[in-house]
Amino acid sequence: MTRRTATSIGFTAVLMWALLALFTAASGAVPPLQLTAMAFAIGGTIGAISWRLRGGRLAVFRQSPFIWLFGTGSLFGYHFLYFTALRSAPAAEASLIAYLWPLLIVVFSGLLPGEKLRSHHVFGAVLGFFGAAIIITDGGSFAVRAEYLPGYLAAIMAALIWSGYSVVSRRLGHVPTDVVTGFCLATAVLSALFHLALEQTVWPVGALQWLAVLGLGLGPVGLAFFAWDYGVKRGDIQVLGASSYAAPLLSTLVLVVAGFQEATWIIAAACLLITAGAVLAGKDLLFRKPL
Repeated sequence: MTRRTATSIGFTAVLMWALLALFTAASGAVPPLQLTAMAFAIGGTIGAISWRLRGGRLAVFRQSPFIWLFGTGSLFGYHFLYFTALRSAPAAEASLIAYLWPLLIVVFSGLLPGEKLRSHHVFGAVLGFFGAAIIITDGGSFAVRAEYLPGYLAAIMAALIWSGYSVVSRRLGHVPTDVVTGFCLATAVLSALFHLALEQTVWPVGALQWLAVLGLGLGPVGLAFFAWDYGVKRGDIQVLGASSYAAPLLSTLVLVVAGFQEATWIIAAACLLITAGAVLAGKDLLFRKPL
């Protein structure tokens, strides 16, 4: 499989993450950690079924304690800190800070063996960040206030964890993607435990809300993590990092199509910035002739 194909597989994770806001909104009043536990349980179960049907062996899960701590800690840590940030600071500001992770992936990838960080990678990621900023803040301002410092710090930690997970995974190419199944199931257990300690249980109401939860587990909080793992290990990680800024834009467009949000000039401007950034960052891959 070519590097371009692997990058395309990784980008399907971004497409699936674009459905995260829609499915979350449609899932009703289910608390964040409970929803995380339910979705990861579904995603992990689907992964286990797929592994079994493909004749997988238990040996694939015999990984070092570091691998299990790294994978499970990253998936759970990112989501826990992100939800903590949303509770401790204004949602737009916390989301914008947390969405530094694509830019950090591009920057950190320059430290990987065999990877070269070029100016068009950085400029492309920066354009994408500004496009995402327009979407997340709805064209408004960003005012840093001391009382929200814990939320800002949690968002920064979330960005560092996910970007670090993505870049370090590149060095762990020997670890099969099937192991993500275990990461998902372990994250589901941890999320359930923290939910019981911190939240009031609220179950989905009606078929639509249950289908939304199922959709989360099948896509944005399921298959997406398997596709992302494969992409960052075998594809162009710098292109994947910069193109990840398409997620908030595509998410907004999905909400517009679904009738949850109106189309505005802000969306159009963000579309131009994010598309330009992705093309600039990925110009080597997009315009290189196949071997």
